Amino acid sequence: MRDLLTTTTLSREDALAVLDTARELALLSDRPMKKLPTLRGRTVVNLFFEDSTRTRISFEAAAKRLSADVINFSAKGSSLSKGESLKDTALTLQAMGADAVVIRHGASGAAHRLATSGWMHGRVLNAGDGTHEHPTQALLDAFTIRDHLRDGHGALDGLDVVIVGDVLHSRVARSNVWLLHTLGAHVTLVAPPTLLPVGVDSWPCDVSYDLDEVIGKADVVMMLRVQLERMNAAFFPSAREYSRRYGMDGLRMATMPDHALIMHPGPMNRGMEIAADVADAPRSVIVDQVTNGVYTRMAVLYLLLGGQEEA
Repeated sequence: MRDLLTTTTLSREDALAVLDTARELALLSDRPMKKLPTLRGRTVVNLFFEDSTRTRISFEAAAKRLSADVINFSAKGSSLSKGESLKDTALTLQAMGADAVVIRHGASGAAHRLATSGWMHGRVLNAGDGTHEHPTQALLDAFTIRDHLRDGHGALDGLDVVIVGDVLHSRVARSNVWLLHTLGAHVTLVAPPTLLPVGVDSWPCDVSYDLDEVIGKADVVMMLRVQLERMNAAFFPSAREYSRRYGMDGLRMATMPDHALIMHPGPMNRGMEIAADVADAPRSVIVDQVTNGVYTRMAVLYLLLGGQEEA
């Protein structure tokens, strides 16, 4: 694994290697001194063309805990706002000696373009490209599920995961479907027909339009944010109607199995796709996802930059 661009082609062995490494790093984080010298002398650039809180700070914390030098680079306040191309930005980063670039971009395929163009020689980590993929989010979600339902070991064989909401615009949903399938889980997508992408029937998952029909057997229910900023049409009648049909409230939560988890990649629209009392309920592991995101991204950086020889 030279770069991390997608979960579609990520092997079961590589995925488990990331999860196992993340678990070891999580155990080490209980020490008074949290920093490790693994990536001392390496430079990691966070190249964010879109706004981010959790992902950017998580990658920054992960790199710094591994003693890497971190450069945060955002479109606002840089030459990108003056019209500089992705190619020229990549050439600049290469000239500065970046060992790894964490990229978030509004265009699907931007991370792949950066990794395969030959513009730079460093490793590339996809932190979200358009509506395409967000592989580290899927890995941290799998880590969280495994930690709570599999005692932190092995794969996810036999688990039922229900992903609910705006699948059409969700890079998180795409990455999760493929990774969870690779790890042995059974995935069901639940959304109104207008919020399902063309070709979803070829994905390794089931599709349902009725949340109440599938929630009773779910081991995990993952709620997705309605991405209004990516919508240019009316995909559902109203926020109230959407919440009634596809929102997670206390009544729906009560129908879930006792062991079942509630997840959300964030940021949440409380009161729309998830009720406030549900988000704060004991079975909600949303805060754990954020914590595990640091360990998972530490594992990815370690395996790409420190755990193996340069390709």
